Amino acid sequence: MSDRTANIGVVGLAVMGANLARNLASREGNTVAVLNRSRGRTDALVSEHPEAGFVPAYSYEEFAASLAKPRTAIIMVQAGAATDATIDALVEVFEPGDIIVDGGNAYFPDTIRRERAVRETGINFVGAGISGGEEGALNGPSIMPGGSDESWVTLGPILKSIAAVAEGEPCVTHVGHDGAGHFVKMVHNGIEYADMQLIAEAYDLIRRGTGKSPAEIAEIFAEWNRGELESYLIEITAEVLRQNDAATGEPLVDVILDQAGAKGTGAWTVQTALSLGVPVSGIAEATFARSLSSHPEQREAARDLPGPSTATPVDDEIAFVEDVRQALYASKIVAYSQGFDEIRAGAAEYGWNIDLGAISKIWRGGCIIRAQFLNRIAEAYAEQPELPLLMAAPYFADALGRGQEAWRRVVVHATNAGIPAPAFSSSLAYYDGLRAERLPAALVQGQRDFFGAHTYRRVDRAGSFHTLWSGDRSEVEA
Repeated sequence: MSDRTANIGVVGLAVMGANLARNLASREGNTVAVLNRSRGRTDALVSEHPEAGFVPAYSYEEFAASLAKPRTAIIMVQAGAATDATIDALVEVFEPGDIIVDGGNAYFPDTIRRERAVRETGINFVGAGISGGEEGALNGPSIMPGGSDESWVTLGPILKSIAAVAEGEPCVTHVGHDGAGHFVKMVHNGIEYADMQLIAEAYDLIRRGTGKSPAEIAEIFAEWNRGELESYLIEITAEVLRQNDAATGEPLVDVILDQAGAKGTGAWTVQTALSLGVPVSGIAEATFARSLSSHPEQREAARDLPGPSTATPVDDEIAFVEDVRQALYASKIVAYSQGFDEIRAGAAEYGWNIDLGAISKIWRGGCIIRAQFLNRIAEAYAEQPELPLLMAAPYFADALGRGQEAWRRVVVHATNAGIPAPAFSSSLAYYDGLRAERLPAALVQGQRDFFGAHTYRRVDRAGSFHTLWSGDRSEVEA
């Protein structure tokens, strides 16, 4: 073991962990201790990157001895049992005041549980969402740490040193206590699901509606990336659509199997939203769309089900493409608005003081959903920190007003042509539901009272009421 002292350590040296360790080592003032379950991976990282000056350790005891106090270690191992085992091993060799950071994609209730258990030892536990993939880990991610105020004093400068920078500001903030960081990262990923599904639907509508090739559609996305839709996801969509398969010469998008994978964060976002009573229909439909794509046996069984009797051609391709662009932007506003609603509700439920404006700022760089659009969100919360609905902020209300007719035309076209556009459609339905003066929920309440005596409230006087449906149908106050 080296006799050098490190100020930060990384446990788990697969691609994400190794890249994060290299990022840390490249920043002035950081010396990085590294530990992996298999010695070979540690040795390989150290030998391949001598410039990093890593301090290798081959046991948890050596790892702890190589760290300056308060010891600070970032865990980059597989979520679940492996994370719990690593935490337990570090607790055995760390002391009160030391800091354990879980940088994986943990489910936030697990982080709350772990933080509570580790806190009893006097050691600080921090759940930190890290977004940006392998490239972000190496060059600058967006980081969403939770944990105690005490841990942030030590951890904050380290994380600021490695985070992406957007408009001169590091893309990291102390999100809140215990599971707040992983909660916000979960919602980030849910928004990412929606954003990706909306882009995929836009591509599908243009291709089927106009017959343009993937390469031609790539140029449309590249053009969109120079306007209000400028974002990392729009940028890489153009790159994917330009790519041809080396083996067949066909567009790569036509060679890739149309079954989308998922790692669970989208489902967590939807499940949590349901428990909080927050509608996230755009995120839900994006998650369900991946699930539907991954059932080839059902899709095969449905192949002969009837569709539209007549095709609906696009008369004006240029106008149609512009309609799709506006529908995409409007639906994107809905997805982000729903995501921020969920963050607000989670903060209220778990007692976190989450600054929504700060969250939008740290997503401007390093993460997958980084976009020019996030500046508009930051401005909205700067003007009105207690903004009850992001969609209602003047900029977004104006954008929705300008785009809604195009949005409706696109959804109608998709319906008439039999093109599935669940995220576009559900986002429009959510928009119309919010702005409706009166909803059919009144009938639902009447039904609930009829079969379950669940009671209802009236528009003309206070209190709860029940109709004696099985009796004389008179109304009684509950």
